[in-house]
Amino acid sequence: MRKLQDGVLNVHKEARWTSHDVVARIRGKLRGIKLGHAGTLDPAATGVLPLLLGRGTRIAEYLLEWDKTYLAEMRLGETTDTQDATGTVLQRLPVDSLSEARLRDVVAAFEGPIQQIPPMYSAVKVGGVPLYKSARAGKDVARQARDVTVYRIEIVSMQLPHVMLRVTCSKGTYIRTLCADIGAQLGTGGHMGSLVRERVGPLVLEQALTVGEVESRLTQGTLEASLLTLDEALFGLPTCMVGAGTARRVLHGMPVPCSEVLGWEGVPTDLPEGTSRAIRIKDEDGRLLAIGTMPAGLRIQGGSAGELPIAVSKVLVTDESQGSSIANSIEE
Repeated sequence: MRKLQDGVLNVHKEARWTSHDVVARIRGKLRGIKLGHAGTLDPAATGVLPLLLGRGTRIAEYLLEWDKTYLAEMRLGETTDTQDATGTVLQRLPVDSLSEARLRDVVAAFEGPIQQIPPMYSAVKVGGVPLYKSARAGKDVARQARDVTVYRIEIVSMQLPHVMLRVTCSKGTYIRTLCADIGAQLGTGGHMGSLVRERVGPLVLEQALTVGEVESRLTQGTLEASLLTLDEALFGLPTCMVGAGTARRVLHGMPVPCSEVLGWEGVPTDLPEGTSRAIRIKDEDGRLLAIGTMPAGLRIQGGSAGELPIAVSKVLVTDESQGSSIANSIEE
């Protein structure tokens, strides 16, 4: 028996693998441990895929909030039904008269808060049915535009009709839709030719392991060194520290009275009414116990807070484990 901690693994998904394929392959090498992933990549896309191990599956919703960076090839002059290179070309238009200045102006206009209409070939559900199923049935379903944010977009290289873009964006952003929308704005049409996810939150492609490397490190018993702990994965959340008695109650899902909090870190002094926020709950040794929800209207003045308690949303350890590693049998 070897031991692996709960955590997040940075996997390099290669072309032609689905995200589910990656999970299934690695699950086949492990027994008695939950596996999942945060942030699906299309089969043709490559790059960072966060793999969640053990109780890491319990924090998926928080990791999905991470921003992402992509390197995308945009092909102008062709519109496809899938908005990427896997689809059928619907229209071809010339790009000869397109100037570099015009291209740069249009691309720059997509930086900041924008609205996107989800593509038909996507997993977004309308009326409980994934859009891709409707698309395969030949149906065009009305979709509502969604608010996303492009934090940064830059032109890496340009050799028309091919343009390489590096995009840093919020969750829910479709890069192929971005390429199609830029093409539409230029009047040439366009689609996404290829996509590499270079970063998801703190996970970068340069440090990602291929499936083969994951399997090799499992066999050697060295994979644990490559895992991001749950606490490291939740680095963006504020923290409160509690004493031993409160910690025991936290492990049973009991709320934390703010009067029992020994210390705060990264917590705003005033949480507006109608706003709640996730918070890490740790014991005096700095061990992550749970994720809580700070109540709306919480006010912290001089290190003290109001009477509203912090609700416990996710307990991440048990009385027995107290943050220790979990045993998993690894299939050789």
